[in-house]
Amino acid sequence: MKLALITDVHANREAFEAVLEHAASECVDRHALLGDFVGYGADPGWVVDRVRALVDEGALAIQGNHDEAVVNGPRNSMVPQAREAVTWTRQQLSASQIDFLSGLPLTHTEGEQLFVHANNVAPAQWGYVTGRLEAAACLQATTARHIFCGHVHEQGLYHLSEGGASGAAAFKPGTTIALPVSSRWLAIVGSTGQPRDGNTHACYATFDTDTAALTFWRVSYNNLKAAAKIIAAGLPSALAERLLRGE
Repeated sequence: MKLALITDVHANREAFEAVLEHAASECVDRHALLGDFVGYGADPGWVVDRVRALVDEGALAIQGNHDEAVVNGPRNSMVPQAREAVTWTRQQLSASQIDFLSGLPLTHTEGEQLFVHANNVAPAQWGYVTGRLEAAACLQATTARHIFCGHVHEQGLYHLSEGGASGAAAFKPGTTIALPVSSRWLAIVGSTGQPRDGNTHACYATFDTDTAALTFWRVSYNNLKAAAKIIAAGLPSALAERLLRGE
């Protein structure tokens, strides 16, 4: 089965539509949606409804920290722009849309794959996997062979060998990587709706569960339109500007 791994859409309709179209061209069988569907962007209602429709069609969906904040209110730990976006988003969504976000699980395990938004060591604490040590801790905390997560907004790939050695693996978007069974793997999919690595193209990945083949993708989209909608909505202009810079 070929999965489309999508995360951190952040209410960016234009990026989400482009990624879903690209995934369809790659003939994916199922979508794995790893959270943060809302926050920052101008189309939270549309994105939540699209996610809900995909779930009805068989997709799996995980709750992210911005989804949780929209359900329960922004956390004090959030930066001011994120808090403002969460408060605005809560006013845009219907009760049924908020209920949908509330009912999403923090993790999901299926076969040899574990899906989570931030990390599986303490998923409700929303800690970042920023390097080899955090990735190794995640892999040591599960028997799953493959962990897929987001939250960081940049793509990354880490491995843990049977002997306990860990490290980061190099990859090139658009090039398929075979994940050897001699190691277990953690892949950070990267943000669809707000990439932060200096590249404005939306991120996602595909994974073949039969062959353990992983491909990271970058997809162009109309970020000018997405940014303009943020401004028109009255959200902080910095949220629009970062879509134009990829940061």
